[in-house]
Amino acid sequence: MSEATLGGYMEQHGRAAAFTGQDGQPYSVGIHLDEEPDGTGRFGASLLFVRWSQSGERPTGHVESGVLTWGRSPEEADLRLKALSLYDVKAALDEAIGRDLGTW
Repeated sequence: MSEATLGGYMEQHGRAAAFTGQDGQPYSVGIHLDEEPDGTGRFGASLLFVRWSQSGERPTGHVESGVLTWGRSPEEADLRLKALSLYDVKAALDEAIGRDLGTW
């Protein structure tokens, strides 16, 4: 995977990608995979964004994306999510922040 994708970045750098959200706060991103399929047999994958203190010492909250990718297995949903560009991940962060703030 390209370093410009979520999975490629994580693989190349050995850590979670980090962003500054539209609220000016620092966030790191993690992956959440459904443990059980939905009614159609698909597994969803979404992003969990941990908000950090300005010093980066401690988490101060989080926001979550909706389901961004689906797969016939958690592994397939994970691969599809990791193929998202970092631009798409940042857009998902800002959308989640906007929902949390009530501005979207």
